[in-house]
Amino acid sequence: MAISPFRGRGFYDAHSEMNRMFDEMFGGLSRVGGRQQGLQPMQWAPALDVLHEDGDVVVRAELPGVRQDDVDITFHNGVLTISGTREAEEEKRGSGYYVRERRYGSFRRSMQLPQGTDESSISAHFRDGVLEVRVAGAAAVQEPRRIQIEGNGSEGNASRG
Repeated sequence: MAISPFRGRGFYDAHSEMNRMFDEMFGGLSRVGGRQQGLQPMQWAPALDVLHEDGDVVVRAELPGVRQDDVDITFHNGVLTISGTREAEEEKRGSGYYVRERRYGSFRRSMQLPQGTDESSISAHFRDGVLEVRVAGAAAVQEPRRIQIEGNGSEGNASRG
């Protein structure tokens, strides 16, 4: 089964992407329940690259400023989830921000893997702020299996009289 970038809330979700771009452009000023979201810590999600490499599915997540111990990877019912937390830097006394664009807090990215993915085929490495999750054999092309129809092939051609 091939991974589709347009299915469900997997790798690409147009609604969430539009919300993310809107929040980046306007600083999260959309109103929810009569108060501004900008007053609360803004959520963030790491950027992902998903590619196929030698029959494997490879997911690379940018996690700058995140410690390896603060990242969790789970696989349940065919769904791979990368979650964790990026802690905000403590402000030093007498200092303040002119601009604060970096996001902090918890994050979670989930994606459906091809049917039949084996949990033991998943490995992960973290280096230089980039998490790489490799799912061995998940990108192997699986052709559809043709099913033979049983029955008498001449029944549809019988003449009516």
